[in-house]
Amino acid sequence: MASIYKAYDIRGIYGKDLTEETTYAIGRAFVTFTDCKKVVVARDIRPHSEPLFTALAKGLTEQGANVIDIGYGSTPMSYFANGTLGADASIMITASHNPAEWNGFKLCRAQAVPISGATGIKEIERIVNEGSFAPKAATPGTISKADVQEAYGRHVAQFAQLPKPVHLAIDFANGMGIWEVKALQGVLTWDGLYEDPDGRFPNHEANPLNHATLADLQAKVRAGKYAFGVAYDGDADRAGFVDERGEIVPMDLVTALIAQDVLSKRKGVIFYDLRSSWVVKEAIEAAGGTPMMSRVGHAFIKQQMRENDALFAGELSGHYYFKDNFYAESSALAILSLANIVSKSDRPLSELIAPLRKYFASGEINSKVTRDPKAILDELRTTYADGHLFELDGVSVEYADWWFNVRCSNTEPLVRLNLEARNAELMAEKRDEILALIRK
Repeated sequence: MASIYKAYDIRGIYGKDLTEETTYAIGRAFVTFTDCKKVVVARDIRPHSEPLFTALAKGLTEQGANVIDIGYGSTPMSYFANGTLGADASIMITASHNPAEWNGFKLCRAQAVPISGATGIKEIERIVNEGSFAPKAATPGTISKADVQEAYGRHVAQFAQLPKPVHLAIDFANGMGIWEVKALQGVLTWDGLYEDPDGRFPNHEANPLNHATLADLQAKVRAGKYAFGVAYDGDADRAGFVDERGEIVPMDLVTALIAQDVLSKRKGVIFYDLRSSWVVKEAIEAAGGTPMMSRVGHAFIKQQMRENDALFAGELSGHYYFKDNFYAESSALAILSLANIVSKSDRPLSELIAPLRKYFASGEINSKVTRDPKAILDELRTTYADGHLFELDGVSVEYADWWFNVRCSNTEPLVRLNLEARNAELMAEKRDEILALIRK
């Protein structure tokens, strides 16, 4: 059985891998590990999030922690609550974009600093497996309720710069975007798809990275008059976008546009993940920012942002991180940034994106491999030793007219390729060349 203790969160199938008994133990282990006194807990709309909250809160309070229950909310709202309610930890009950039978926990220390596999999840797993909890508290902690929806909305709204109204189409996928978008009420207007909360996700998977899930949004945008369309994932910490014509906007190009909005207010460091187009760095520099490359994964990006006091970071997976949300995701702020750009321009989003579509990308291509992935990376280092090689995450090599990154999955025998070139022919040639090496 695969472990529920992952690189970035705890996640499993409810009733099979993840039970109330295990959740109670995780609550006890969390306090044992962090020694937290005040922990924010939020949850998504899945039917089992409620019983999991009850079990988790029992474990947390028996160890002496006070629980601030903010009820249903998006993952960005849980980060905001952690940072603004004086908590020293937070737990979001969600399995993000996973199917309805899954659930899990995203864990943070104070100020929404993530706890990853390397910084605590493996230790929590050990405590649960060994039963090596700290003694139960003589006086159990309490459970109190708090509502951060209004405060989060006020916080987001202060970044609006909208000389003319912006009207959107939004696919909520029946998930937590229904809560996240409330931060934009009175700032933007929208027409919604699948806006009834339903943690069974009856209409489609809540995952904008799967382009098949964007079909209904694309059809709605093409049938109406919208500045652009938005698709949330299950816990609303990611968003995908389509332009006013219903064409999918690559998420790294969204990073470039949001960076322009952020940098129009103040200058500073902007991070982009190493799979992003060359044009992202160029756009950040053109807007007066300092571009810095990050490795893939929210825990790494948030740490690098803090170390460099970065204003914003964007990831190819649709995570958009803001210093103004405790260096954590806020899809409401991402949507607002795009709306600011469109509102201030006399051109539609498709025309604003057009100059950024100057290179040719392979997209992320996963290869299931039978030989040791490390041997593949070694061969790439040797074969492409004449390029500019760096190893921020996997192996990256840059040439004058093309570049590639190859990374290994942490959990599966998969090797991931991202490649970009200055023309389509070179991209196809080099993509096939490297895939042949990976798959031989």
